[in-house]
Amino acid sequence: MAVKNLEKTVLSVLEKLEKLKLDDQLQAELNWCLGSYEYDQNPVGVIEKSSKALELLKSKREENARAVSKKLIEDLEKLVLN
Repeated sequence: MAVKNLEKTVLSVLEKLEKLKLDDQLQAELNWCLGSYEYDQNPVGVIEKSSKALELLKSKREENARAVSKKLIEDLEKLVLN
């Protein structure tokens, strides 16, 4: 996945987590990992935290399909599964 896509996807995920008021701790960790990634280009932490966000957003989507877009889930899956 291109660097730009990774950052864009993670920023979208952070926005959605904040909007839905989900897991402040995860938001903080993901935000920190994104900053770290921008510094050292090592995506391990971003991917690890993104996989937790993916689980959370998938469960939220099961409760309410309109709460989380299918595209966001797909983008996040590409990030985590590659």
